[in-house]
Amino acid sequence: MEKNGRQPKQEKQFEERLLEVRRVTRVTKGGRQLAFRAVMIIGDKKGKIGLGLAKSQDVIGAIQKATHDAYKNIKKVPIVGANSVPYGKTHKYKAALVRLMPAGPGTGLKAGSSVRSVLELAGYNNILTKILGTNNKLNNALATINALSLYKVNTVKPKKVEEKTEA
Repeated sequence: MEKNGRQPKQEKQFEERLLEVRRVTRVTKGGRQLAFRAVMIIGDKKGKIGLGLAKSQDVIGAIQKATHDAYKNIKKVPIVGANSVPYGKTHKYKAALVRLMPAGPGTGLKAGSSVRSVLELAGYNNILTKILGTNNKLNNALATINALSLYKVNTVKPKKVEEKTEA
């Protein structure tokens, strides 16, 4: 505790990234109501990723709400081998179609748009991707997160077989 009774600030475990801010309007009887929609992505670069979406009357409020929402929606994703995915997978979310393919060490992160942001914050370094269908940042990010969270990885270690020696 510090002198003033407050807790000392700790470093944030997650890195935050603003994916998109859009101006949205709602038409009512009184006229158009203006608001802002923010999409935030958070990740710890060790296999945890979250996406938050929120609206507010001002940009700062929307970003704060979206960040809070992202912390509530954290998913764990597998990272294997050379910081890549276990096997190739194609996932569809609404009109977005994202293909993820494993890559060897030294390949780098071959991805574009919001898929790159999601994979960087999740902790992947060697992966090949292809975005098909739409260029909507939100849907592409959600398709990527859903695809990553659907991977099935064998976490049980195989038992050692003991050899019997005959005397």
